[in-house]
Amino acid sequence: MDVRDIRLADLSRLIRRRELAAADLVEHALRRLEEVNSQVNAFVDWDGDRALAEARTIDERLVRGDHVGPLAGIPIGVKDLEDAAGFRTTHGSALEADAPPATADSLQVARLRAAGCVVIGKTNAPEYGHKAVTDNRVFGPTRNPWSLDHSAGGSSGGSAAAIASGIVPLATGSDGGGSIRIPAALCGLSALKPQQGRVPIPGPAAPGTGLMTVDGPMACRAADVAYVLDTVAGPHPCDPFSLPRQATSWHDHVVTAPAPPRVGWSPDLGFAEVDAEVMKVCESAVAALAAAGCDVIEVDGPFAEDPSLDFFRIWTVSRRKVLGHHEGTPEWDEIDPTLRTLITLGKDVTAVEHARTLDACYHVNASLAEVFARVPILLCPVNAGLTPRIGADGTVNGTPDPYWTRFPGLFNMSRHPAGTVCAGFSAEGLPIGIQVVAPHFDEAGALATMAHLERVLGLGLVAPL
Repeated sequence: MDVRDIRLADLSRLIRRRELAAADLVEHALRRLEEVNSQVNAFVDWDGDRALAEARTIDERLVRGDHVGPLAGIPIGVKDLEDAAGFRTTHGSALEADAPPATADSLQVARLRAAGCVVIGKTNAPEYGHKAVTDNRVFGPTRNPWSLDHSAGGSSGGSAAAIASGIVPLATGSDGGGSIRIPAALCGLSALKPQQGRVPIPGPAAPGTGLMTVDGPMACRAADVAYVLDTVAGPHPCDPFSLPRQATSWHDHVVTAPAPPRVGWSPDLGFAEVDAEVMKVCESAVAALAAAGCDVIEVDGPFAEDPSLDFFRIWTVSRRKVLGHHEGTPEWDEIDPTLRTLITLGKDVTAVEHARTLDACYHVNASLAEVFARVPILLCPVNAGLTPRIGADGTVNGTPDPYWTRFPGLFNMSRHPAGTVCAGFSAEGLPIGIQVVAPHFDEAGALATMAHLERVLGLGLVAPL
């Protein structure tokens, strides 16, 4: 059995019908973890005995005729930036490497458990999710299942690698500037950053990147993401930005929606150099969409100049807010040098400059509103550059570029739902993602377009590992 070949809805249906035991599926996940995790470093902590005990309880409840939930017996990984009861949340930081086990689940994890999921363990992330590759001083780098010399991306790189290598069919992610879409694109998955508030983030502490951060599930294909989103979305009184529950099922829409009649295509969003290989693969995917009958309209812009500097200012101030108190203490040297630089830069942003960067979120959104007045979906590359090798930056036309992920954060600024689908492969055989952006609150449109792209392109997406 390879869980990458089976839709989540079908996998859970087999368990609910008792044609597959939850314990057998969890045991399969644990065997696969033992086989490949030493190579990819996707999981940083796990508890097989506990997971098997929970799975056997699910099997016993099914024998009794209990309703277990739409994700009965599905083994999952939880990103090490959010809590899962019984596991440490280290945030990939030496400052929290010895943290006690969490006593409660995050809301996303709690809803997944209530739907029948079994938590296997925690997946790797860069320190406090601060960069687009997954490595840290505590656990080391997470490697790409398509090429172990390359990064799985970040910050949800451990989750993406765990799915792409066939350990689990589902994991949690979070996205404050591309952290779901970047690793999903690099690992060949379909994934979605939902609208802000779709999956609430309640609690006494605000998210590290404030209003740009969203939580969401990660899986292999658009229909899988839709199936899980039906479960984890819905309001919560402790998140002031949480949204009402959808009246209809995203999953039902994805599996029945017709092909999109029209999409917009922006090769560079109007301001950025894009690697030639990335461009060629994305253009080929867009051409295939057009050949299948979709009206593709090339979009001029939508940005006349690079808005990512405003995103960067918001990000550095957020890092300063969370970690600036460590500067000048013995703990300072324990922090990743790149993260220390971000924290330091955040000190130099004045209050007025920060207020203006928040205004820039409105300007970015206004530019996109003009696009969505003409087309219902916008396509663009996920990343401007190619997948980085371990310990390096991604490259744009052969040159290392620290801003190789300059596109995804703009849609955190604007709050739009934005997903990724594998558009094809680089010359080195690594996946390249195309980004699918929808108007506000239209996850259904984004997911349906993603599923149509999957059908049109027909790519086999099982990593060779």
